[in-house]
Amino acid sequence: MSFLRHAPDGLKTPKAAAVAGILFSVLLLLAILLVQQTLRLHPSDPEDWLGTESWKVALALNLIPFAGIAFLWFMGVLRDRLGPQEDKLFATVFLGSGLLFVGMLFTAAAAIGAILITHAALPRELSGSVTFTLARAFAYNLTSIYAMKVASVFLLTASTIVLRTGITARWTAIVGYAAAAIILLGSHIVDWTFLVFPLWVLLVSGDILIREHGGGEPAR
Repeated sequence: MSFLRHAPDGLKTPKAAAVAGILFSVLLLLAILLVQQTLRLHPSDPEDWLGTESWKVALALNLIPFAGIAFLWFMGVLRDRLGPQEDKLFATVFLGSGLLFVGMLFTAAAAIGAILITHAALPRELSGSVTFTLARAFAYNLTSIYAMKVASVFLLTASTIVLRTGITARWTAIVGYAAAAIILLGSHIVDWTFLVFPLWVLLVSGDILIREHGGGEPAR
């Protein structure tokens, strides 16, 4: 118990949030780029990605759990950074939207992973089947509509928290609002909008890390 009472504050520093955010961004961006090289995001794509290029999709799916863990750490340390400035309403939406995003991302990845495993076991039965179409459409809709819309809510809430508390530079909040609008309007239409969310987290994390390293305070 004495260890818990006198635990060092090193794990609660802004640098921890920055490192976790950068790790999340890099892993998720790499996963998205690997998927976009092979698997077309539209649910009616052909099944050619199940052939020799399937290893790229499999690698992306194995990166996603680590990205999700890093994002949870990013949220936790960032919330701890708020301290007494935390507002219950925004904290609830911030935490809830972040958890929903990770849960939906994992579920969509599991659906694609199930397609890969099923194809490896029963390639002839899966090819062109209703099962393939259903699983593919499920993963697409869950990611492009629900997960990304929840990500936009996270962006709106996090940007508002930034403006109210000044824990990062004000320009990151403005970029966050713009990113949220792009995702809300275009996540189910334009494929590259999938990159917007991890890029924003990367910007915020970079700003935190630079200011922490340089000893400066976030712009208010």
